[in-house]
Amino acid sequence: MTGHEEHGGAGRRVGRRSRALKIAGLTLAGVMTLGIAGAGWVYWHLNDNIKSVDINSALGDDRPAKAVTTPAATASASATPLPTGSVNILVLGSDSRSGKENKKLGGGNSSGARSDTAMVVHIDAGRTSATVVSIPRDTLVTRPSCPLSSGGSTSVAYHAMFNSAYSLGGAVCAVKTVESITGVRMDHYLEIDFSGFAKLVDALGGVTVTTDQDIDDVDSHLHLKKGTHHLNGTQALALARTRHGIGDGSDLGRIGLQQKLVKALLDQMAAGSLLTDPAKLYAVADAVTSSLTTDTGLDSLSELMRLGQSLKGLTSDHVRTVMMPVVTAPSDPNRVIAKEPAASDLWKSLR
Repeated sequence: MTGHEEHGGAGRRVGRRSRALKIAGLTLAGVMTLGIAGAGWVYWHLNDNIKSVDINSALGDDRPAKAVTTPAATASASATPLPTGSVNILVLGSDSRSGKENKKLGGGNSSGARSDTAMVVHIDAGRTSATVVSIPRDTLVTRPSCPLSSGGSTSVAYHAMFNSAYSLGGAVCAVKTVESITGVRMDHYLEIDFSGFAKLVDALGGVTVTTDQDIDDVDSHLHLKKGTHHLNGTQALALARTRHGIGDGSDLGRIGLQQKLVKALLDQMAAGSLLTDPAKLYAVADAVTSSLTTDTGLDSLSELMRLGQSLKGLTSDHVRTVMMPVVTAPSDPNRVIAKEPAASDLWKSLR
């Protein structure tokens, strides 16, 4: 073989390597482009899932005062600090029957919805501890006049069922009623429906709860022996809705089970591999956002992420769950009213 032939062979090898590098580069560029486009689609999809209500505009300034907070300093002047001040969030579980999945899980009338679960979540300054206060839906309250989206407003109603506020005027009236009876400003509003809760539990891989007694509820279709159980989404939802299979069959017994579920969900999120498992993280995010209604201060994925990041130091061990103190209503043995002064003292502690 001559030197010229050797040079030609080397040239062909260099040419083949060059073409291979170009192909690899183009392939990598294509994968990166698809990855960026995919990430953009995921963000848009999750962001577009979220529904919101402009509660601040609807209620105006006739509300309890906002808590004054000071943002935390950051090491970088260009970084936006995460919020660290105390915050109050009204969390409602809606028994909406709209959509096939909600009808399957809840049944009943599909023409409206009620606030099946109501919790005021107070997160302390520093965001490493919190108090969750459940308000029994059977509580008789003075329901204030609420603005309606169709125009006008409702009349003040005395001795009204607490959950009638949501049925009558949606999120806006629910927030106004809670602020009226507590004197506490609700900084944010979060609502999740039946199917969203069940999907969230399934996306997390289920939740583990311990029941103190046997549960046999034909209405919620839940049958559990006393002890520890790992529940899927449908079972967890049934547990949250169970009332006839425990205690005296009232809403008060159910609240204890709902509070167990809140802590179980926090434990599952903390113990899981959400941040290292993109598929699982997406499933959880999709489950939450697709069934979520918020106020306009939390109606984007970035705002929800900031809230979540600010709570990274909060564990179930530092979450106190209580029920608003109540007594049987003199006018109706099947209803309750706030027990005073215990209820007022509780709300004062959260201002």
